[in-house]
Amino acid sequence: MTSKNLVQKLEATIQNIPDFPKPGIQFKDISPIFLDPTLYKEVIDELAHFSRNKIDVICGIESRGFLFGIALAAKLEVPFILIRKKGKLPPPFISQGYDLEYGSSEIEMKAGQLKPGQKVLIHDDLLATGGTTEAAAKLVESQGACVSQFSFLISLEDLKGSERLKSYNAEIYKILSY
Repeated sequence: MTSKNLVQKLEATIQNIPDFPKPGIQFKDISPIFLDPTLYKEVIDELAHFSRNKIDVICGIESRGFLFGIALAAKLEVPFILIRKKGKLPPPFISQGYDLEYGSSEIEMKAGQLKPGQKVLIHDDLLATGGTTEAAAKLVESQGACVSQFSFLISLEDLKGSERLKSYNAEIYKILSY
């Protein structure tokens, strides 16, 4: 369970930007966290506590999932695999389309970086509808690996992303819920 102190610090730091990137979207600006190295370290420590000795590899979703995912992988001493937007990786890669709250897109990962049977944590900064994360899980499973955990800095509960991910029978961890 996340400490109340960390939650309070993050709530005081993260900025809510209305109508960005489109009208009706409430963007959670996490960039102020990176101005406070102590707070950033606390977030990484919290995420590490959730996953320690439970995973073999972390897959981070572009781009904000990289900001915590790479540091988390280094702390846990496990590999980090990039899941990127279409057209950002050289071949060979695999891809998966998905819908999100304000459009549709496609993500890719390098083929062959995951090994069959590996236990994977999929990390992103924000869980909204779960479409991007579900697409990432499909990429992981297509390589024969197992999604054992999902982690997020923020979850927008009204958008029911956690419900969408329940079919993976994986632990879902969120530091903040709105």
